[in-house]
Amino acid sequence: MSIAEDRETPAVPASRTEVEVAIVGAGLAGTVLAITLANAGRKIALVDPHRIHHNEFRAEKTRAEQMRLFEKLGLGPVFRSLVTPMTDLHVFRFGQLFERKQAWEYAFSYTPLVNGLRAALPPQAPLTVGKVAEVSTGPDRQRLVLTDGSVIEARLLVVATGYSEAVRRAIGVERIEESKAHSLSMGFDFAISPQEFGLQSLTFYARRVVDRIAFLTIFRIGERMRANMFVYRTVADPWVRAFRENPQKILLELMPEIAARCGNFAIASEVDVRQVSLTTTQGHRRDGVVFIGDAFATTCPAQGDGIHRVLTDVDRLSSTHIPAWLATPGMAADKICAFYDDPIKIAADERAMRASVYARRITTETGLEWRLRRLRNNTARHLMIFARRFREAGKPSDAGGATGVAFDHTDKAGQELPAGPGLGT
Repeated sequence: MSIAEDRETPAVPASRTEVEVAIVGAGLAGTVLAITLANAGRKIALVDPHRIHHNEFRAEKTRAEQMRLFEKLGLGPVFRSLVTPMTDLHVFRFGQLFERKQAWEYAFSYTPLVNGLRAALPPQAPLTVGKVAEVSTGPDRQRLVLTDGSVIEARLLVVATGYSEAVRRAIGVERIEESKAHSLSMGFDFAISPQEFGLQSLTFYARRVVDRIAFLTIFRIGERMRANMFVYRTVADPWVRAFRENPQKILLELMPEIAARCGNFAIASEVDVRQVSLTTTQGHRRDGVVFIGDAFATTCPAQGDGIHRVLTDVDRLSSTHIPAWLATPGMAADKICAFYDDPIKIAADERAMRASVYARRITTETGLEWRLRRLRNNTARHLMIFARRFREAGKPSDAGGATGVAFDHTDKAGQELPAGPGLGT
């Protein structure tokens, strides 16, 4: 199987390398897997077209749950050195402070994070800079031919190429769109220092369904204040164009009550935009090759489950499946399918997809069912605000912070959804 558009005439005599595992794609998924396998003594090859990861607007914040997975993989110290931790989280609803949470979150820029992880690659697992020109897979050996003529042979091929399609298509694997242009992520810097801002993290939920906004979250990355806003619109939407032209004006209209804290929303950067579709994969159960992270499926970043899916894939492969596969001859599809059928992986994938679908519907749907769900949730929240004010006034209260009204954090089938920042709007 060839990737014709990537062909180049070899400039040097071709080399040949034999490894146990070849990984194509050195983003978050591929780099973390390479480090983990190399530290376990496996002979691996990590291939990517670029020595330095290019500027890319992706995930910029994660939670304690994902930190625990980094720790489990032995990468806790590396990850901590690349992120800005925070514990004091302020949540605004209905134009006022709704909740102050004490919970660990970690902010970062995706490109420096990936490059920092690449710098942590052990000497026995160097990054091979090159493009894949041909791919051959089978029940015993996998073969990559790079555009410079170099050949890498491996027992197992891992595709961690994210949204890129060239290698997937060469192998014959199809991406299926479950929800096209599902959500839009927008990122920008505020022209205010962390010291002036004061808070570690602030999350604001829109008041109106018509705004189609999941939420805006503002947080510190190093010495700058960063904002991520998640909306259910397309890049071509006139509202999006207007926001990119004058974000300060629209933010002042949306949330005037926190304008002063954010320097009246003066913006210090261009507005980064990333459209996300929900996708799954078809035709992936085959000999010798496994797909991980966004190369396998994509979900909405608003719920923060993308990094969890990636790290779950890496953990299950490195701790369980790859050691078992390499312990016996062959690499037929029945071995590979053990990973796709792993209940822990399935649960992580299903959780992320279910939360992605639910969060959009509870934010934007105008049918009776969803209007009633929002009414239920918002009634509970108003009661919580009232109970808090009652306690703060120094009067006796039996509420104890509870209202007797439960939030609707279930999907239509009644399954509980993860408590992500975008749920229950």
